[in-house]
Amino acid sequence: MAWAGTGLVWSLAGGVPVSRAFGSAMRQQKQEDFSFVQISDSHIGFNKPANADVTGTLQTAVDKILAIPRPPDFMIHTGDLTHSSKPAEFDTMDQVLTNAKRQIFYVPGEHDTSVDDGKSYLERYGKGSSGNGWYSFDHKGVHFIGLVNVVQLEGMGKLGQAQLDWLKQDLTQQKNSTPIVLFAHIPLWAVYPTWGWGTSDSEQAFSLLKRFGSVTVLNGHIHQVMQKVEGNATFHTAMSTAFPQPAPGAAPSPGPMKVPAEKLRGVLGITDVHFIAQRHQLAVVDSTLASGSEESNSPSAV
Repeated sequence: MAWAGTGLVWSLAGGVPVSRAFGSAMRQQKQEDFSFVQISDSHIGFNKPANADVTGTLQTAVDKILAIPRPPDFMIHTGDLTHSSKPAEFDTMDQVLTNAKRQIFYVPGEHDTSVDDGKSYLERYGKGSSGNGWYSFDHKGVHFIGLVNVVQLEGMGKLGQAQLDWLKQDLTQQKNSTPIVLFAHIPLWAVYPTWGWGTSDSEQAFSLLKRFGSVTVLNGHIHQVMQKVEGNATFHTAMSTAFPQPAPGAAPSPGPMKVPAEKLRGVLGITDVHFIAQRHQLAVVDSTLASGSEESNSPSAV
């Protein structure tokens, strides 16, 4: 199960990612530094052998967030909030995440949009967004952009021309030195196109980002940790809070993967991101939902 990744702090120094075990001492942060937490793929409503209690594992994730010594400024959820977009599923997820006591920024997954083209999602979480739910915001000198690549699915994810035009306009207002954080559901890099694990027009998006010195990309969808550095961009996919999926090519197809009950929380987790303003770096901590887990398993290199 080493591919799942457990308990690693990722920092970026000169374009090279460096990891250390979760729980090891981190450099003292300055007053203007901040952190945020990414969760992904809660799949509320899923009830199969891979995890018969996805609400319980989401609550475990919230408990871990509440236990972080320095509370994060906010949370990001990178999609598949629900399993079938039912109102009761959204209600349950909202009830659990309310306990985290943090502002939450969302982007949809394909499970949040495939039933009604995302109407229910937009009514709940799309206020102030453009198109199918894309938007941006600024926080303490960092520009965050939430993208939607699950509506125009053509085998892989797709952003579409309207969103790319919006992104171009949005970025014209940012200085080259501004750190950029993109977050979307399906990976914005070609993890495994055979399974649709990539975004067909992502290169057009990244052509707009070449002038920036620091670009961080956070995704979900594949239910496991993978990380890649290319040029000025660091790509990072997150574990699910619901169930794991097989490593690329390790099974005939993607989908929920059943593991022994005592192993389940070791392949589910959250991502804790710390921003160090003086160096414009993001340190990424992946921790599993296993109680007290501080094991260090390296993510797959791609």
